[in-house]
Amino acid sequence: MTPERDTFSHRGLRLSYLDSAPNDHLRPAVLLLHGFPDHAEMWQAQIQALHQAGFRCIAPDTVGCGHSEIAPKQSDYHADNIISDHLALLKHLKINQSHVVGHDWGAVIAWILAAKHPSSVQRLAVMSVGHPTVYARAGWGQKRAGWYTLFFQLRGLADRLLVGNGRFSLGQIFGSHPNMDEVMSRLRQAGRMRAAVRIYRANFAEILLRKQPPVTAPTLGLWSAQDAFLTEDQMRDSAAWVNGPWRYQKLDGGHWMSLSQTETVNALLLEHFCT
Repeated sequence: MTPERDTFSHRGLRLSYLDSAPNDHLRPAVLLLHGFPDHAEMWQAQIQALHQAGFRCIAPDTVGCGHSEIAPKQSDYHADNIISDHLALLKHLKINQSHVVGHDWGAVIAWILAAKHPSSVQRLAVMSVGHPTVYARAGWGQKRAGWYTLFFQLRGLADRLLVGNGRFSLGQIFGSHPNMDEVMSRLRQAGRMRAAVRIYRANFAEILLRKQPPVTAPTLGLWSAQDAFLTEDQMRDSAAWVNGPWRYQKLDGGHWMSLSQTETVNALLLEHFCT
């Protein structure tokens, strides 16, 4: 099974997505949200497993990423605007409610989506990043691990260095990415690196300074023991911000668990969504 790629328009932008079962309204839907520096194709292994189990998988390219159009303003990448894109996509596909999976920034978006639009989310699965309020309040270990988030705020300078080959290139900072050559080839295209990094800039104050609501959906939190960018406490302690059933699962391996631990992740997602 190869998911079909299609586009729709929202906010005057042409946005792209993968759909494993177009026009099949009998299958329960799963919305899969990628993070930085990824795009929808990162979910291929999960799409295969979930589709085979009877789900319809929808994986959007976030604005400015993958095949989606680059938006002109930094504010276009604010979490609320990105969430409006995802809700517009579900409406476009005539899907009233879906399971939601998010990794990295996709997890941040998934948390806020589930908190602010609970009727749209059946079950929630978040990978690597805990509830945004818990992440913001995490200790110095998390602040040290996330040092690059401050570097990404340096507009112009960071954009130039990230596409290079030096110490502050994306290839050095995120060198543990399993598909780093593909990432660099994609983000070296005109305007793509700046567009991808804008999610950090548009939401820096939102995540650090504004308390986000709790979620009510049954939630699965996944964190991997060798994650170089995120500490365990910011995921484990997210239990306090889930007013529904909560399960925390610690995995081995690094940050990109959906790519490097596909069988384990797939099994956990299927268990969570089929319970």
